[in-house]
Amino acid sequence: MNKSAVLPAVDQVMAELGERARRAARLLAQAPAERKNAALMAGAAALRRSGGKIAEANAADVAAGTAKGLTAALLDRLTLDDKRIEAMAKGLEEIAGLPDPVGQEMARWQRPNGLDIARVRVPIGVIGIIYESRPNVTADAGALCLKSGNAAILRGGSESFRSSKAILACLQEGLAEAGLPEDCIQMVPTSDRAAVGAMLKMSGVIDVIVPRGGRSLIERVIAESRIPLFQHLEGICHTYVDGAADLVMARKVLLNAKMRRTGVCGATETLLVDAKVAKTHLPVLVKDLLDAGCAVRGDAATQAVDSRVSPASEEDWSTEYLDAIISAKVVDGVEGAIDHIERFGSHHTESIITDDPSAAAAFFAGVDSAIVLHNASTQFADGGEFGMGAEIGISTGKLHARGPVGVEQLTSFKYVVRGSGQVRP
Repeated sequence: MNKSAVLPAVDQVMAELGERARRAARLLAQAPAERKNAALMAGAAALRRSGGKIAEANAADVAAGTAKGLTAALLDRLTLDDKRIEAMAKGLEEIAGLPDPVGQEMARWQRPNGLDIARVRVPIGVIGIIYESRPNVTADAGALCLKSGNAAILRGGSESFRSSKAILACLQEGLAEAGLPEDCIQMVPTSDRAAVGAMLKMSGVIDVIVPRGGRSLIERVIAESRIPLFQHLEGICHTYVDGAADLVMARKVLLNAKMRRTGVCGATETLLVDAKVAKTHLPVLVKDLLDAGCAVRGDAATQAVDSRVSPASEEDWSTEYLDAIISAKVVDGVEGAIDHIERFGSHHTESIITDDPSAAAAFFAGVDSAIVLHNASTQFADGGEFGMGAEIGISTGKLHARGPVGVEQLTSFKYVVRGSGQVRP
């Protein structure tokens, strides 16, 4: 079938999906918190009951991905085991336990003329989520949109199509059990890439797009979208070991930041070490990484401490490896670290290891990223770890939402003005 024959069919499918989402969004925006929570709890129970079906669908996705030659990092993101399925179920329960943001008064004040003005949280409407590889995003995104009163249109990657479909069935089972329309959470029913293009043109239907994926996906979405975005750019995250760092702490934090899970966006991709402690700290840190199975690509100073270090190219400093690879460089103090992060980072997550509060304060003030940490692993860049239950993504933009995008970030607001007959002179 030629391309011209495919596009009209995809456009029609997406238009019908959008129409159902708009209808569902109007109903969901007025749904009481108890009903939304009931849907989430029922969805969690369905995930546990359907663990075998989800695992079977996921095994087919993983087998297809392996045959396709996906990297180990992508296969790790794709894979669901009993622990990860249980984590999805618990995530739904945690989201159900969060305060309902819809209707919350953000501020309230009275004017001299007697007008009572309140700023109140409301759902955004219809959220479109475009993501790659990670099927657990289906559960997280669907649940967060439900809790915040938004209808969701999910477009997962073709690699995780079967897994995401099985997870969606559980979410929709929960919606039906709670008496809410199944159209509150929908998934694009095709892996045809034309559906992404159609989705990005659905202004007036979809209110905001949340893209999660690699550079090529994000660049396409930014270039083609006619809809506002919550940008989730790649995680080129840095750990900076300051001259006043405790070496024992630095070793523990760095290994976790890089090696706990190399395929997540919060994994450290670049190690920066203050020149003041390069002779004492750098050899130990590099050896720890190498001994843990992590390849190290370094500048001349880093190469000098261990023959197993390979030279870092200019491209390495701006690469999200999502693998057991790290780039390493010696810098001139906090300012040197800030300059490097500003030049090569993606404004995602950065950490400083130091016992000097003034160095930490300078780092916090100078680094323009969504998340900055002091003496903690970059792998804490996660909505669940922030107490948000889960996240749709880490927004690296600066407008509306920044950092983990949870239920509050998926709301807008309106002004409710109460009067007693006032007219404007």
